[in-house]
Amino acid sequence: MVRYAFSPAPTPSVAIDGSEERFPIRRVFCVGRNYAAHAREMGKDPDREPPFFFTKPADAVCDAGGAVPYPPLTDDLHFEMELVVAIGTGGHDISVAHALEHVWGYSAGIDLTRRDLQAEAKEMGRPWDWAKGFDFSAPVAPLVPVARTGHPASGRIHLAVNGETRQDADLADQIWPVPDIISICSRSVRLAPGDLIFTGTPAGVGAVLPGDRLEGGIAGVTGISVTLAPRA
Repeated sequence: MVRYAFSPAPTPSVAIDGSEERFPIRRVFCVGRNYAAHAREMGKDPDREPPFFFTKPADAVCDAGGAVPYPPLTDDLHFEMELVVAIGTGGHDISVAHALEHVWGYSAGIDLTRRDLQAEAKEMGRPWDWAKGFDFSAPVAPLVPVARTGHPASGRIHLAVNGETRQDADLADQIWPVPDIISICSRSVRLAPGDLIFTGTPAGVGAVLPGDRLEGGIAGVTGISVTLAPRA
């Protein structure tokens, strides 16, 4: 029997739509610049080069639907609306043809980013961890099992701030669709049940302030809402 020096922290998890059960989170992978228009607005070439990944801590994920605190150390907090893939069956070096067999379900998530810290890190050639992996930086709506969503390859993805639409695109605009993302990610690390993959954001990202209300959705999957509370 394993004995710990102190009680381990609870396992991070996210709600499951229509169930009292929760989905335990193992790791969180995020794809950068997976929509051409967003790549351009960030000053990058959207040619179909291999996608790059960054990570967030599992406990950065929080349930959407309520309030999340505006984080410290930033005056330029940005929203990034994304399709989230929940992995239910693990594997390494997964083929594109079999990638969707590993999906448990889907949801909508918001990748909150301290853009000023990210810009500073890029300028100095440093990691993005402080810009991307802070507390409450990944609100996720309740996961919906794949039996109810199918595998969405197209459909509207959108986000409004205080009722004003800021992001409005289609999943079909992704440079790398979900099967490719799963396959490419699995070449580098062994995926396992409980992994989440944020699949990139469309154009229209921007800054938000304490008190702002973020509402959006992904057609055929789910909606999401978050209110920014005062600074943590």
